[in-house]
Amino acid sequence: MEFIDYYKVLGIDKSASAADIKKAYRKLARKYHPDVNPNDKDAELRFKQLNEANEVLSDPEKRKKYDQYGKDWMHAEEFEKAKASQQYSQSGSGPFTYSGGTSEEDFSDFFESMFGGGGFGGGFRSRSQSAKFRGQDYNASVSIPLKEAYTSHKRTFTVNNSNIRITVPAGIEDGQTIKIKGHGGPGVNGGPKGDLYLTFQILNDSDFKREGANLYKTQQIPLIKAVLGGEITIDTFDGMVKLKLSPGTKNGTKVKLKGKGFPVYKKEGSFGDLFVTYEVSLPGKLTPEQERLFRELEKTGL
Repeated sequence: MEFIDYYKVLGIDKSASAADIKKAYRKLARKYHPDVNPNDKDAELRFKQLNEANEVLSDPEKRKKYDQYGKDWMHAEEFEKAKASQQYSQSGSGPFTYSGGTSEEDFSDFFESMFGGGGFGGGFRSRSQSAKFRGQDYNASVSIPLKEAYTSHKRTFTVNNSNIRITVPAGIEDGQTIKIKGHGGPGVNGGPKGDLYLTFQILNDSDFKREGANLYKTQQIPLIKAVLGGEITIDTFDGMVKLKLSPGTKNGTKVKLKGKGFPVYKKEGSFGDLFVTYEVSLPGKLTPEQERLFRELEKTGL
C-alpha cells in the first residue's frame, strides 16, 4: 500500500486542530472538486486524496492510529487484538513485546509477519490467522450542490478508488452522515466488511439561504410597484411564482410562501416554507422627464 502523507495533502502540520483540518479540507475540496475541474485527471486524483486525508484526520481515533502506525493504521485493531492474544497465550515466557522502530518499513514488515509471513512462532501465526475481525469502517466527505439536494437522485461517488452508486435522499442536510453497510474495509480472515459513513457537504451556489427545511430569500422590487402595487414573479426551487404587491409595500416587508421551501428529509411530500423579504430598489440616474415627475411629487408632500 502506497504511503500518503495526509498532513501534506491538506497542507497542515501534525499539530493542526480539528478546526484547522476542516478549514483546510473545505478550501481545497472546493478548489479541486470535479464539477469545477471537468475532465481534469490530476484534479480528480487530488480530490480523492483530500477525501481520504479528511476521512482519517477528522476522526480523532483514526488520526491517533495513523500517527502511530502510518500506512498500516487500518490494521491497528487487529494488531492490538493479536498482540493481546499472544500475551494471554504465553505462560511463563513473559509478555509479548515488540521493540522495533515505528518507521513505515518496520510496520509493513511486522504486519506481514504477523498476518502470514515469517519472523514469529507458528503458534502466534495460527492464532492470529484463525481469528476473524470485522473490517475497518470508512469515513468520507462528499460535496453536492444545494439544487441537487432538493430532489432524490442517484449519484456515483468514488471512495478509496471504488465507485459506489447510491440514492441521495431529497432534503439531506449539510454535515449529515449516512451509513452504507458493507462498503468499508475488507474483513480479516473471512470477517465481515466494515461500513462506509458518508458525510455530505452541501454547496450553496443559489440566492436562497437554507435553515432546515425552510428557505429564505431577499427579493428586489421596483420603487414604482412598491408605491402603486402590482405583480412580480419570483424564482423558487419549484418553479416561477407570481406574487401580488399591495400599494405602499414597505422596504423589509416579509411574506411566507407555505410549502415552497425545501423537502423534509425522508418525509415524502412534506416541505418547509419559503420566506421572502422585499427590498425596494431605488432608481439610478433619472432621465430629465423622470426627475421632473419626482419634483412634482415632491410638491405634493408625498
